[in-house]
Amino acid sequence: ARAFSVPLQRPAACGPHWYFDSSRLACAPCGAHQRQSAGGSSCVCEPGYRMVSGNGGFSVTCEKCPEYMSGVTQDGWNCITCPKGLTLEGKCRCPNNEILVERGIDGVLLNEALCIHCNGSEESFSASDASGSRCVRCEKTFIHVSKSCACSSPNILTGGLCFLAQESLPPKGVATVRFAQLGITLTSAWFLKNLQSSAFACWLYSNVTACQALGNMCVMNMNSLSSSSTDACGLFQYIFIGTARLGIVHSIAYWRHSLPWLYYGDQPGLASQVLEKNNFPTTFSFKGREKDVNLQFIAASFDAAGNFLKWQSLQGGILQLCPDTETKLNAAYTFGTTYQQSCKISVSKILLDFANPIFYDLFLEYNGDNGQQHLWAVPVLNLNLQYNEKFVNQGNNMNNWLLTRRFFLVDTLSGKETDLGKPPRVIRIASDITISIHLVSDAQRGTIYPPLMTVAYTDVLVQNPETQSVMVSFSVSYEMNQSEAQIQTDIALGVLGGLAVLWSLLKTAGWKRRTGSSIIDLQTVFKFLLFYAGDLANVFFIITVGTGIYWLVFFKAQQFVSVLLPLPSQEEDFVTYIACAFSLKALQFLQLLVSQLTIDIFFIDWERPKGKVLKAVEGEGVIKSAAAPVSIWRTYFIANEWNEIQTVRKINPLFQVLAVLFFLEVLGFSNLALMDASSSLTRSSESYVAPWSRILRFGVSAALWIAIAILQVIFFSVFYERFVEDKISQFVDLCCVSNISVFLLSHNCFGYYIHGRSVHGHADTNMEEMNMNLKREAENLCSQRGLLPNTDGQTFQISISRKMRLHYDWIHETLTRKRGPARLLNSSANTFEQSTRAYNTMNKFLSSFIDHVHKEMDYIVKDKLLLEQILGMEFMEPIEKSIFYNDEGHSFSDVLYYGNETTLLIFDILFFSIVDLASQSFVLAAILTYLQQEIFRFIRNTLGQKNLASKTLVDERFLI
Repeated sequence: ARAFSVPLQRPAACGPHWYFDSSRLACAPCGAHQRQSAGGSSCVCEPGYRMVSGNGGFSVTCEKCPEYMSGVTQDGWNCITCPKGLTLEGKCRCPNNEILVERGIDGVLLNEALCIHCNGSEESFSASDASGSRCVRCEKTFIHVSKSCACSSPNILTGGLCFLAQESLPPKGVATVRFAQLGITLTSAWFLKNLQSSAFACWLYSNVTACQALGNMCVMNMNSLSSSSTDACGLFQYIFIGTARLGIVHSIAYWRHSLPWLYYGDQPGLASQVLEKNNFPTTFSFKGREKDVNLQFIAASFDAAGNFLKWQSLQGGILQLCPDTETKLNAAYTFGTTYQQSCKISVSKILLDFANPIFYDLFLEYNGDNGQQHLWAVPVLNLNLQYNEKFVNQGNNMNNWLLTRRFFLVDTLSGKETDLGKPPRVIRIASDITISIHLVSDAQRGTIYPPLMTVAYTDVLVQNPETQSVMVSFSVSYEMNQSEAQIQTDIALGVLGGLAVLWSLLKTAGWKRRTGSSIIDLQTVFKFLLFYAGDLANVFFIITVGTGIYWLVFFKAQQFVSVLLPLPSQEEDFVTYIACAFSLKALQFLQLLVSQLTIDIFFIDWERPKGKVLKAVEGEGVIKSAAAPVSIWRTYFIANEWNEIQTVRKINPLFQVLAVLFFLEVLGFSNLALMDASSSLTRSSESYVAPWSRILRFGVSAALWIAIAILQVIFFSVFYERFVEDKISQFVDLCCVSNISVFLLSHNCFGYYIHGRSVHGHADTNMEEMNMNLKREAENLCSQRGLLPNTDGQTFQISISRKMRLHYDWIHETLTRKRGPARLLNSSANTFEQSTRAYNTMNKFLSSFIDHVHKEMDYIVKDKLLLEQILGMEFMEPIEKSIFYNDEGHSFSDVLYYGNETTLLIFDILFFSIVDLASQSFVLAAILTYLQQEIFRFIRNTLGQKNLASKTLVDERFLI
């Protein structure tokens, strides 16, 4: 590292007798009688010495001039006598209006320099030029006023021009510039030199260049104007009003002959007429033969002195201060492509690249009916404009706007206080430029209003240009009136929200009936709010998905431009709807988890003892015969199978996440969410990538989630579950083979029953007998599996009577009593015996209940009405008898993940979307979505297993 290290040295730090050697990038000493040149990269002879030889750098030889020739010629090679004195550099000088002559006509060096007076008489009207090397004709205002090259009193000399004092002249101008952001008012050297002369020349002679220069100074002063000020804009307005006799240009009332067009007028409400009254006379289309997506912006450019430079197309990025490729810069003027560019630029680069400000009048080019090219003036909204109290160029109220025409990118001129050759004290930069294009409402053929350019300037106090920087941005936005869409959304939200209230009331009524309570208490209100939260989440989800897909389809597929995407600021309501949907759906999801983790469940074992066994009676020393015990392994087996299907879903969650991510990131569907008109799934690395639309991101991702989920559901229900594995139906079959029924209560008086009683009478048998039983059943040599004779119905929705529930709770109480205070419990052995006795009692009670043993707690079997199935409630109240409703759809899965796929899917979509909207990353959203699925699945499995062990008395150690 030390071998390749060099010291940093700058030319300015070399000293007066050193120069900067560019070959060594270091300072080197000059020779004898030499000093550093003005540029610092070579040496020159000191005053009184002439150059004998010089090849640049230190290769300079100097020789002292003789005393009688103390001066040196302008080129430094010869000595010469100077009759009228020397400059600080030791060269000859002449008085004003005289020119220096060192050589004859044939180039021979004179021994003594001559100072020749320029003839200012009427014959020649000549004076020395700025360099003092030749005589030129006097400025015409001098000749016009004084018939000479002198502007003597009482005539007025200003800005190098001469004016008669008797003429009616504009008031004396104030040569100050106000930098409001810094709170600084400067006397500008440029204004001091040129303001008054430009105003006088524009007023007296209608001089085009002077009028343009005056207009530029007004623009540098931020178009500011007040009735009492005579600054640049005040003088411009004075001349504008006083030159009405000159007429107007192109029938535009605000454009005077000889004057630049700076303002649109200060009538209240004029801005809205300019921007919304007339349509731009051409149309735009995204596709087809008539495809037209090019915005042909063109600008007339002027220098600060008022000289017209040229017509410039905005193609190539003349308004974009941030560097980029030409392709990406030109993308700003592709219709329908939202463009955003921002970067930091150092002040030193700005001073270097924009030493002279350029002023622009912007137009949009189009072809007329006869093929003639026309220009449409683009109005400018200057956010820094300081007009009178009537106009404030802030906010959305157009009636308070004052539109202007001319603008600049960087002003490094008006902030120079004393010397125009020195760096400015303050510079002004167009830090934020936005071109807004507004679509005409109900447009069917891509008609737009005139574009609007909005400019915000930043004032920078120049202190250390190398370390100072400015953030600049350039954007092109497209918008349309979204009020109608907002109204439609509000109507949909109101209607669906009202329906959600009614639906939640029906759910609450059904819940009250299923709980066996008719009192409206605080719990009822709370339950209604939970139901309403879930239904309102569905409403928000439907509206947001519909909105996202609507914009995705209609914006990307349109040929002639009829809709434009909402601006980011207009997407706030949409994002709020998604946040509300997620919050409410999360509340519903948590309530669903809690309800599933607190269900009552019991496995009814129909197996009866086969024969008797001899058993020793403890403490008596005798052997007695007893019924053979029934194996518990079948119950454990069914409990494990139930435990496994608790989190089975209708789709594969991992495949769902990976498939969505594959379509978005690999196949390029994410490109449909860009704010441009292209519907292509691929983008070139060299092309400009538009910013993301949050509405389109949600629309694309939600559409893919729903489409892939639907395909998964169809695949699993039509193919996989029919030909490979249907875990829900297989569980029902397994219950019948195992001679185990499942009694579920999801509510106080409502639940589900899976009839698993074996048609063979017993299931605790060997393999040979089991195969024989299955063969007999396949050949219809035994009765059917249904609860009712000659039926196959094994699953039921049950609505039990209050008496039945009280008896169930009384028996179940002994199962949970062991969790009471320790002082009230018996020994562990007695507790186990008590629990076993309670289990046997519950098993005996429920089996006898199913067998219609208890006439006071009997039940009937019936079909549900269609309306009852649609509303999800029961019209009949089980007062005396419980009611078993035939259920062919295995609705007991409602207490599992399987029966709540819609809720789970919507929750996953909203979780994915919330993460994506926050991070703008589909990959991160996919990872976090899968993680939350696994976390909640783990919670559901773990706590569900504990609830299963608690309610069924199955030892948790056997649940694997």
